[in-house]
Amino acid sequence: MTDDGETDEQVYDLLGVGLGPFNLGLAALADGEDAALDAVFLEQKPEFAWHEGMLVEGATLEVPFLADLVTLADPTSEHSYLNYARQTDRIYETYFYERFQIPRREYDDYCKWVAERVPACQFSRRVESIVPARREGDASTEATENDAAFVVTARDPETGETHRYLTRHLVVGVGSRPFVPEPFDDLPDADVFHTAGYLHNRERALDADGITVVGSGQSAAEVFQDLLERQPDNDYRLDWLTRSEGFFPMEYSKLGLQHFTPEYTQYFYDLPQAVSDEVLPEQDLLYKGIDPDTSDEIYETLYEHSIGESDPDVGLLAMTEVEDIEQVGERYRLRCRQWQEGTSFTHESDVVVLGTGYHRPTPDFLDGLESHIQRDERGRFRVEETYGLEMTGLDGRVFVQNAEMHTHGVGAPDLGLGTYRNAVILDQLLDDSPYPVDEDTVYQDFSAESFAASSPVTDLVGDADGETVQRTPPSTDD
Repeated sequence: MTDDGETDEQVYDLLGVGLGPFNLGLAALADGEDAALDAVFLEQKPEFAWHEGMLVEGATLEVPFLADLVTLADPTSEHSYLNYARQTDRIYETYFYERFQIPRREYDDYCKWVAERVPACQFSRRVESIVPARREGDASTEATENDAAFVVTARDPETGETHRYLTRHLVVGVGSRPFVPEPFDDLPDADVFHTAGYLHNRERALDADGITVVGSGQSAAEVFQDLLERQPDNDYRLDWLTRSEGFFPMEYSKLGLQHFTPEYTQYFYDLPQAVSDEVLPEQDLLYKGIDPDTSDEIYETLYEHSIGESDPDVGLLAMTEVEDIEQVGERYRLRCRQWQEGTSFTHESDVVVLGTGYHRPTPDFLDGLESHIQRDERGRFRVEETYGLEMTGLDGRVFVQNAEMHTHGVGAPDLGLGTYRNAVILDQLLDDSPYPVDEDTVYQDFSAESFAASSPVTDLVGDADGETVQRTPPSTDD
């Protein structure tokens, strides 16, 4: 690729923007001998890095190691986690570890190992613009004869050098960004920070007299547990506030996990969008709660710290929304409201760690394609069943990674379904994809139609015009 902004004559079959686990997994599958796909994947960071601010010692993945980058599509791949263990001389250590959930720090190291082995991965490439290679009705635009659909301009963040790429198709996997509510976003970053930057700010927290963690998801729980374990050696007050109704565990039963399957993805996609929008908010504990093991560890640590006459300097309060944070001298005053009983109060702390989640704004580099992108009435991408954006007036396709929860359900951000999504994408791009698109993987049926196909069901009648008559479940048979 030239450094003066001129376009390389090579036309890629696929160009990926972003190198998180999902696009890295796609790059690894596309690197297979039978894939025969000319692909390139661009990442603005100088090397692979995955949630580096949350690689807390002792934290593990919430999915088994089989949900690595490739195994669920190709167990024989050289880019599998088990081959990583073999090639890094850790296979027996892994064997005796006897756990499905591996340390998060090791998963990050595994991904780095894969990224270094896959030639299609290019780092220090920040994509700045994507435009059609041929404008509608314009046959003279460059690279038309090479069947390129898009021109991608990227810049090296360190040198400023410009690189331009031609590609037939795109896949966007830029991930999510930490969300800090507007009332808190102008406070000093060293004292009030998102959990995504926890390790970068941990030493400051350990020097404080009082720390408050806000939020009740897995990240907030891991930060609280890490600070709780270190509390006896550092002597600070530790509080945990959440507006949720409690510090509840994530659903992790084997039957509950069947929502993270190709079958449920298909079922959810086939629902009317209005129904999907009602269902999603009711499924928070499928993906937003606390891992049961982490919950157990927190309780056990509290128990250990309270033996004898000890009284841990700790507070946990649910049903409490932090409405504002005000800097008062060197401390911070949190204006809080226990919404269930309607009680307001203030709480002071030296450091506040925000477990306030993530959001997915549309990347600026898609501005050049905006007029072609179809959106729903709420401004969200219209996403096809096969993970491509619904678009008009373009020759190529734009696939998305983890931007389709509203159309494909709770499994969109799940590492265990990333390989399935990549197999679906490759099935669209290759004449003969070597990777199966799984369809029958669980014991549960989600639709009455699929249940009827194997059960003695008669008189199966759908609601008129696809509308659902009953949106809430009937009472259970207790």
